[in-house]
Amino acid sequence: MRLLSIASGSSGNCIYIGSDDTHILIDAGISGKKIEEGLLKADLSPRDISGICVTHEHIDHIKGLGVIARKYGIPMYMTEGTKNMVLATSSVGKIDQSLCHTVSAENRFSIGDIEILPMEISHDAAEPVAYLAYSGTQSAGVVTDLGIYTDHQVELMQGLDILLLEANHDVRMLEMGPYPYPLKQRILGNKGHLSNETSGKLLGRVLHDNFGRVVLGHLSHENNMAELAYETVRAEITLGDCPYKGDDFPIDVARRDCPSEVYTV
Repeated sequence: MRLLSIASGSSGNCIYIGSDDTHILIDAGISGKKIEEGLLKADLSPRDISGICVTHEHIDHIKGLGVIARKYGIPMYMTEGTKNMVLATSSVGKIDQSLCHTVSAENRFSIGDIEILPMEISHDAAEPVAYLAYSGTQSAGVVTDLGIYTDHQVELMQGLDILLLEANHDVRMLEMGPYPYPLKQRILGNKGHLSNETSGKLLGRVLHDNFGRVVLGHLSHENNMAELAYETVRAEITLGDCPYKGDDFPIDVARRDCPSEVYTV
C-alpha cells in the first residue's frame, strides 16, 4: 500500500492512498491542477483514481472536489450529512448526484481491492469521518480534524502500518497568536483540532512493534511549525507511558504547499 500527501494543512488537504490496482483520494481541498500535479509524483493521473473519500464539508477539504469529479467522472464517497452540505456549497459547483455514494461510520465498504472503514470523529461539521484503509495484510489511516479522541477510536486504529495524523497547532502559539478569542476556543475545543501534544499522546496508543511510519499533517500555518510538531510529538512518545521512544520509527511532516514523497508499506 502507498500513501502520498499531495497537500495537508489549514489551506487545503488532499491525500492519496492506493494499492497496485486501486487508487483513492482522501479529500480534494486544493485545485484540480494541483491534484493532477501531485499525482504525477506517484506516476498517476486523475483518470487512475477509483474514488474520492470526503471527510467533511469544510472548504479546505472540498475546494477542488466539483472540478475534478466533473472532469473525470470520479465516484465520491461521503456521509449523508456531508453530502447534503457539499451539494449546498455553491463554490463547489454542480455535482452529478449519481457519482455520490453514501457511507456511514463503522460500516465498511470497498473500492476495488481496498476496504475502507469510515471512523466517526469529533469536529464542527455535519457528519465528519476519518478513513482507515485495508488491502491484503497492509493498512493505512488518514486521521485529521478531530478535537478529541476516544478509547473506541484508539481501538479501531490498532495495527495500522502507516498513519497520517493531525498535529494542527502548538497550544502556546495559538494562545499568544492573532486569532480572535472565539476562533481560538473553537480550535482548542472538543470539536476543533488536535494539538501537537495530544497528537503525540494518541500516537503513543496506536504504536506497535511492526508500525511503519507516521506522517504528521494538517499543520496550521499561523499556529505551528514543522520542526515544532516533529519535536513535540517525538518527545511525547519518548516521555509518555508507551513502551516506545520517539526514535523507534520514522516521523515525517506533510507540507501544505507541496507533495510528500510516496511512502510504501
